[in-house]
Amino acid sequence: MKLINAVFEGGGVKGISLAGAICAAVDQGISFNRLAGTSSGAIIASLLAAGYTCREIKDLLEETPFRSFLKRGFFYNIGVIGPTLRLLIHRGFYSGAGLTRWMEELLANKGIRTFGDLPHCKLRIVASDISNGRLLVLPDDIVFYGQEPMKLSIADAVRMSAGIPYFFDPIRIRTRERENSLSSWAYIVDGGLLSNFPLWIFDTEQRGEEKPVPTVGFQMVGKNETEPHSIRGPVSMFQAIFETMLQAHDERYIKKSNIERTVKIPTLGIRTTQFHLSKQQSDTLFNSGYDAASEFFKQAAL
Repeated sequence: MKLINAVFEGGGVKGISLAGAICAAVDQGISFNRLAGTSSGAIIASLLAAGYTCREIKDLLEETPFRSFLKRGFFYNIGVIGPTLRLLIHRGFYSGAGLTRWMEELLANKGIRTFGDLPHCKLRIVASDISNGRLLVLPDDIVFYGQEPMKLSIADAVRMSAGIPYFFDPIRIRTRERENSLSSWAYIVDGGLLSNFPLWIFDTEQRGEEKPVPTVGFQMVGKNETEPHSIRGPVSMFQAIFETMLQAHDERYIKKSNIERTVKIPTLGIRTTQFHLSKQQSDTLFNSGYDAASEFFKQAAL
């Protein structure tokens, strides 16, 4: 078996393609050492770290009605005023609590709750602190807020990393500034704002090691050019803003050394926040990930 570190890019519902890529890697004799991800990539990395197989992850993603995560109280559904009022009060159209509960249940089924339940340095999750303009690599960076890294809930870290701005409420963490001892709040949102594809993460951690494990990135690519965004209101506008930001990440220049260690998965025009996928679309994404990774690992010199 060949051992690799794996880094998974964020991409919303397109994450099922990552499950296909994982299956191809396993079929090629690859096993996983350290895991990292942003947003939906953090979900995949966490489930894999907890012991789920690629086929189990595929089934979980297909069976989960992701639209169920987009629920809010009756009052906040009234016309345009309700959602707008919720956004003003809570900083998001939806709470995101359903996502947290879903992750908690899945991890608990494997006897996992906190980062301390995993092998040391097994999992890294990226989030964004927009209050302090800081990229967070969890669990380690939770110390900035007076919390113990190994006691941090993995589900909470995933919720931070997958907190699409304006769609989901930001996670608020109370902290105390050292200089003036004034209480303050840090707002944590989707890691994709600052690093949607943190391929660098294990390069830093393994610096100085005699035999570092090679790192492979799994990136979802392919801008949807055939269906332009239709702006009908505040929800669709913020959806367009967020997806445009992620597409910019997808199309950014990547150095040759990183291209050679990146599995590029065509996502066939599926959008990040296209929360309802047909079985055919899910299978197509899964197969796209499988085919891309199969080709990569046949040629990769690991």
